[in-house]
Formats: sequence, C-alpha cells, structure tokens
Amino acid sequence: MTDLLLTILCSTSIALILKQNDTRQGHPVLLLAGNYFIAAVIGGIYILLAVDPVFSLQTFIFGMMLAVLFVLAFFAFAKSVSVAGTAMAAVSSRLSVIVPILLSVLFFKETPSHWQLLGFLFALITILLFYRSLKGNDKKPGHLRDYLYLLGVLLGIGINDFFMKVFQHWRGEQEKPFFLFMIFFFAFLYTFGYVHLKKISIDRNTALLGGVLGIPNIFSSYFLLSALAVLPGIIVYPVTNIGIIVLTTFAAALLWKERLNRQGKWAMITGILAILLLTL
Repeated sequence: MTDLLLTILCSTSIALILKQNDTRQGHPVLLLAGNYFIAAVIGGIYILLAVDPVFSLQTFIFGMMLAVLFVLAFFAFAKSVSVAGTAMAAVSSRLSVIVPILLSVLFFKETPSHWQLLGFLFALITILLFYRSLKGNDKKPGHLRDYLYLLGVLLGIGINDFFMKVFQHWRGEQEKPFFLFMIFFFAFLYTFGYVHLKKISIDRNTALLGGVLGIPNIFSSYFLLSALAVLPGIIVYPVTNIGIIVLTTFAAALLWKERLNRQGKWAMITGILAILLLTL
C-alpha cells in the first residue's frame, strides 16, 4: 500500500504543477520537453545505481513505442483543456480508469469482489459529481474534433496505464530501470524535435518548471509499477485515480483558494468511500 500512496502523491504533484503552468500560460510542449529531459536524466541515474540491471531489445522497442503514447496523451490533454475547459479534460483523464480495469479483467482474469464492485460504482459517482460541480466554470466543446481530443485523453491515459501492467507481468522487476529510461528518453526526443521544428521560443521559467515536473513524473511511473507488482490492477487503478482527485482538490483549495460547492463536497465523501471499499 505504500507504493500506492506514493503513486497518488507523485501524480497529485504532477496535477498541481500543470495547474501552476496553466496559470502562468506557459507553452505546454516546452513544459513537456523539460519534464521528459529531467525524467530521462533521473532514469539514467537509476540504471547506474541499480544492482545488476537487465537490458533487452524487447524492452527497448516497447519503451520507445510507449513513449509515443505518453506524448500523444499529454498533447490531447493540453488540447482538451484549451477547447473544452479544465473540468471536462480532468473528467476524461480520470474516466480513463475504466480502460485498464476492463483490460485487466479481460487479459489477466482479475475478478473484483462485491465490495470492490460497490467501490467502482462510488468511483464513477465521484467523477460525475466533480464534473457537475465544475462544469459551470468552463467552456464546453463545440465541434466533433473537440470531443475527439477528450476521447484521446481517456483512451491514451488508460492504455498507457494498462501497458505499465503488461510490462510488469511480461519483463519483470529487473528491467524496470531500463524500461523507465527508454520511455522518458524517447519522449524527450519526440518533444524536443517538435519544439525545434515548430521553432517554439524557449521560455526559461517554463523549461525550469518542466524540469521540476519531471521528478514526480518518473517516480509516479516507478511506484505505479511497484504497486502493480503486489496488487491487482482492479484495485490500483481506481484507488489511484480517486486518490488524485481528492488530494488535488484539497491542495487546490489550500493553494489557489478554490472552494467546493455542495456537489463537490458530496464528491469528496463518495471518493473517500470508494477508496475504502476498493481496498477491502
């Protein structure tokens, strides 16, 4: 459970840093490039410090391909915030929990208990309540393309999370350092190439904030893999998602004085209940 808690803490830090960048109106791709650079550096150090790290061509290719999905999912999220508003983009990212749960049941034969099924119900109620509490503050998508961005967020984040579980079962713990390095190294190459091709001006503050973002980013993946090694995905994914929502809401109220309305307060209650039920 410690790895699960650390995953939530790291992922919440990512959400708060993205919120800070949005308030500063920093370029999201530049932020992403700085983030992946620092994450790749930490991944390289992790390999050097690891005891008997294992390397393989399969992990090299898998990490290189998954890096593409990491970048595309983040790009879709950034576009969703722009065209549909923060609330709907956030809801899509959290609803992504449905994808790895269904795939875990289908491919890994994980069966939820009655308590966990009730927890899933409360998890969905929580996400919907948060959406209803926030939707009045943001613009709504107007075109089919906008909805495709939202769908891209849901599928992209959900598939990425599931592929982390696939790797954990397929390659094992010894190749984790190499795998994480490959993801973030190639993600940096892809985003840096985009910055260069589009001739995006380098804003020092945005790049530095991206570097800070890279620290919890790589460790969130590290702790997620560790949690999946000891707990079934049908517990890890929903607990992580609801935990991020609850903790981010508390932090946003503290840092940016964001206040919850009645539906938001009910969402906090159902979210806590969902976590308790899912961990039974």
